[in-house]
Amino acid sequence: MTGRLPARDLALVATFAALIAVLGLPGQLNLFGNAVPVTAQTLGVMLAGALLGARRGALAALVFCVLVVAGLPLLAGGRGGPTVLTTPSAGYFIGFAPGAFVIGALMGLWRGRFALAWAIVATVVGGIGVIYAIGMPVHAWISDLPLTKVLVTDAVFLPGDLVKAVVAAVIARGVLRAYPRAGLGSEREQVRAS
Repeated sequence: MTGRLPARDLALVATFAALIAVLGLPGQLNLFGNAVPVTAQTLGVMLAGALLGARRGALAALVFCVLVVAGLPLLAGGRGGPTVLTTPSAGYFIGFAPGAFVIGALMGLWRGRFALAWAIVATVVGGIGVIYAIGMPVHAWISDLPLTKVLVTDAVFLPGDLVKAVVAAVIARGVLRAYPRAGLGSEREQVRAS
């Protein structure tokens, strides 16, 4: 394998990077004055991992992140540029690609027909667990706050993120049912839809 992606894979990576960007258009919401905004962009990350698999899902999130750091105002609220790496939400942003990778890897572990419960587990572990595991310590470090305080203040995101994880799993099931031969995941990662 040369490491190069076929044109179809490049198109899928670009499409999902664009989806993550589009999900930032509704804007951001700062709950209870929290420095980290609530956005719909993690839903795009979850969908990228669930539908594209580990490698391509992570690449889609990485392309999005590179474009943001390069200066494109693609984050919710029209934010972009290298300064996004100095904000309290930087760790969550940095966690996009690893989160998508873990979701795709977990989806690839399931053999047999699509299992909604397993897809929810995958999106929760990668889309919440991994992103929070990177985001919360970075938030604490940049804000010079104790991690325990950040754990409490950022817990406000959990209900919405759980809803996004379920929505992503349901959408993935629907897409894979509608297009069972679409080949969205690699042969090894693809999960047959029921």
